[in-house]
Amino acid sequence: MKVLQETTMEGRRNFFTEDEFFQKLLKKHLDDELYAYAKGELEKFGDSCANEIDERAVHTDRDGRPQLIRYNKYGEEVSEVWVNEGYQKTVAETYGTGIVGYVHKEIPELGRKGNYTYSFAQGYLLSQAEPGFHCPVTLTQATAYLLDHYADESVKQRFLPHVCSTGDVELYEGATFLTERQGGSDVGANVVQAKEEDGHYRLHGEKYFASNAGMCGVAMVLARREGAPAGTRGLTLFAVPWKKEDGSVNHLRIRRLKDKLGVRAVPSAEVEFDGAKAYVVGDPNHGFYYMMEALNLSRICNTIASISIMRRSYAEAKAYAERREAFGKRLVEFPMVQQTLNRLKRKLEAETAATFEMVQLYEKVTNGNATKGEEALNRLLIAIMKKESAEQAIAFAHEAIEMHGGNGYIEDFVTPRLLRDAQVLTVWEGTANILGLELIRLVNKFSAHEIFFHDLKERLDGMAAPELVEQWQMLKDRLDVFAEDDQVTQELKAKSISKEMAELYEQVVYEELSC
Repeated sequence: MKVLQETTMEGRRNFFTEDEFFQKLLKKHLDDELYAYAKGELEKFGDSCANEIDERAVHTDRDGRPQLIRYNKYGEEVSEVWVNEGYQKTVAETYGTGIVGYVHKEIPELGRKGNYTYSFAQGYLLSQAEPGFHCPVTLTQATAYLLDHYADESVKQRFLPHVCSTGDVELYEGATFLTERQGGSDVGANVVQAKEEDGHYRLHGEKYFASNAGMCGVAMVLARREGAPAGTRGLTLFAVPWKKEDGSVNHLRIRRLKDKLGVRAVPSAEVEFDGAKAYVVGDPNHGFYYMMEALNLSRICNTIASISIMRRSYAEAKAYAERREAFGKRLVEFPMVQQTLNRLKRKLEAETAATFEMVQLYEKVTNGNATKGEEALNRLLIAIMKKESAEQAIAFAHEAIEMHGGNGYIEDFVTPRLLRDAQVLTVWEGTANILGLELIRLVNKFSAHEIFFHDLKERLDGMAAPELVEQWQMLKDRLDVFAEDDQVTQELKAKSISKEMAELYEQVVYEELSC
């Protein structure tokens, strides 16, 4: 066997211009003015992501991982996180594009705000190079959302301009700290306390899995005020600056950084609060609700990262098959290889189309223009698409490794990192089990399955797709039974039902796009 010298993966690449299908999607979902602006910006960012940011990602993953600096030279506790120079450049370049800021403030060249579709398009390009760095961006997006939607004016003015910085003011990256050691996904078991002292709240306790710790300027933290009831109803949302106004750490410390399998670019830590000054965000009794709203945004970002890994895995597999020669032919000439690549391409396009179709409904919900039924459908789509895309990211990374053969298992190639980074996406923002419980809740409480099938039926009525109509009816019959099942039976069925719903949604949206 031998490797040919020419390959589409060598030389200067561009994640945006190489992806004609994605360009087609954006043209559909953005108005002409915003698309014209976005196209030019995404061409520049796609070039950087495929080259400089991609190179920095390799260095960070192998040799330049974040490191904890607990003390300064005087022995004073500082709880700082060191990141390499390339990482710092990626921070400046990425936030400078407005990936967070232009959802909440005007794009100077247009005199108007951007939207989540444009922001997620930027995230889609970024995650093809560095899913680990897309995590801090996601947390910063969630922080901006919470401040913009729920904080009072004084808290908003204190933090939001910095969280939305595009280089005009000092950047405060964001973070959302939920997980505690005794609770995990059971947020209602959280025990971090908020004590009122001298007219301010001070936090005491620990968060066990706090991503972007040490890098964030402000963290959104759930804590329980004294006298508050048990469970999720007693949780209040606080904005916690990492440092005090004099630059010293805000009565908190990083115990250690987690040694993770993948996404090594994001520092995930155990954080202890020892009287950290905190500011209430919104109604003190609605903290859990607010954080769940941010979680839905983070789940979409997780989905974006997943389809990005799918895209990069497919591109690497295809390029390698076109380059590698075996038994006198290029791999791409073998029918089995063609079959695999065609299957991956169709699934990738269908899932990408469905994801950005889902984003359109999310835009409507966040703009306050959605009905109650659309809000329920939005939550349903986010749950089923997050689960399906995360699982497919792992499957695609596996296929890319197999296409490379032994080379796919060697760190000289990007494929091992794709698999390591993909694995966390099934865990972050809710495992398959948690998402299955979300499906059950939405079906039982809001009859979301009926809204889902009504939406698909309206789409199918405009198409000549008898096979999809048949699938629609069969799945509808199963969901009608599912809605009447007891809790145990629902839990046993939820994950498989969720997958079927996601696959049907993808097929209908993809077929609609082709019409």
